[in-house]
Amino acid sequence: MKMKFCGLLLSVAAGIQMFPVVAHAKGAADEVARLGKDLTCVGAEKAGNKDGSIPEYSGKWLGAPPHVAFKGTGNHPVDAYPDEKPLFVITAANMEQYAARLTDGQKALFKKYPQTFRMPVYPSHRDFRLPDSVCQAAKENAASAELVDNGEGVTGVTGGPLFPFPKNGLELLWNAIMPYRAFTEELVSDNAYVLADGAINWGRVRSRNMCAACEPGVRRKTEGQSTYYLNETLLPERDKGEINTGFEFFNYAQNPRQSWRFDPGTRRVRQSPGYGYDMSFPGTGGSITVDEVRVFNGSPERYNWSIVGKQEVYIPYNTYRVHSPNVKYADLVKPGHANPDFMRYELHRVWVLEGKLKEGFRHLYGKRVFFIDEDSLFAIMADNYDARGGLWRTSMVNHFYAYEMESLQAGAGFYHDLNAGSYLAFNLINEQPSAYKLNEGKVTPQMFGPEAARRMGL
Repeated sequence: MKMKFCGLLLSVAAGIQMFPVVAHAKGAADEVARLGKDLTCVGAEKAGNKDGSIPEYSGKWLGAPPHVAFKGTGNHPVDAYPDEKPLFVITAANMEQYAARLTDGQKALFKKYPQTFRMPVYPSHRDFRLPDSVCQAAKENAASAELVDNGEGVTGVTGGPLFPFPKNGLELLWNAIMPYRAFTEELVSDNAYVLADGAINWGRVRSRNMCAACEPGVRRKTEGQSTYYLNETLLPERDKGEINTGFEFFNYAQNPRQSWRFDPGTRRVRQSPGYGYDMSFPGTGGSITVDEVRVFNGSPERYNWSIVGKQEVYIPYNTYRVHSPNVKYADLVKPGHANPDFMRYELHRVWVLEGKLKEGFRHLYGKRVFFIDEDSLFAIMADNYDARGGLWRTSMVNHFYAYEMESLQAGAGFYHDLNAGSYLAFNLINEQPSAYKLNEGKVTPQMFGPEAARRMGL
């Protein structure tokens, strides 16, 4: 579906209020000048909404607020709003009252689990800001960043969003693929694959990631490797010792993702050609694809991407409690969905991005709809449709502002299969002795790739 944006109110579905998206000419001096004035440095509207349910952006805190006693990276996140109570709770009984601010996936969860699924809605906050270096990089990119090779690659500088004024779906997608996130990240996390009958298959993974594009205070051209990853399976026992590692680039057409797998059975490292897309992510029982970790990752080539518009949506936000060490898995991981008592939703403006599978390409999902937070450009939620157009899976990733790196951190993800009645609780850290180790500076490119996997496996 293609739309013309002429400053008029958009309506893409009955009851869904959308906001106009204006196509900006890249590099216009008057546009760049708006960054940091009526727009935030990444292009979000500073103003709140008409009824005040979305507040004006304050950006009053960089790092930990004065009232938060955060002990440093590796410790579990500390709630910046510990005393707040929900303004109201959305249930299956009153869902229609809030339908204009709900996604199709959320509505489907109410329909699937009418007795238990609910959404506690808290006051919305826009209190945290990004470092000045990120803002400076965003201004440079607003004037000069470009898509290349049919949108499979980008040029610009690292350290900030590439397209503060996205003119098309591919530019918006690249913002979500490469938001300003952790430069280095290490953690051990638990995964719970919850079947329809409530049975749980548990997994555990040791992860190490490096985003070369996100080194604090550093701006480089978008050349060479962009990110590195390594995942070592610790549980279940049958897969213990498996290692998947690799790296990717700023241009998928010229340099596709490189990936390798260490097999503990043969004790050999083999390259994994074409790793990504709709391959099953290791250790998840086929419940998610490789390219839906963090909502989306990897090459955009298989879909036609279009900006639908902006929408006010209740999304998981400031989700400190769901990562608390005081919340045990037995209390959090329930049949059908996570325990709503530990969830936090806020009303925020999001970009709505739609991807439709290109003719001649294959993927499990025929259509994908992403909801991208305008303040951070992180993809927060997704609705994924099957080849016949039916809503199949809906997902949400719980983000929180990580004080030590001065940006959002992708935390626990809940990936729901609406047909099977199962879901994956992904990247849980509550019962781990330590949490995310972010920007410690101890991770290097030599800690990834086939040689790294071989050293770890032997």
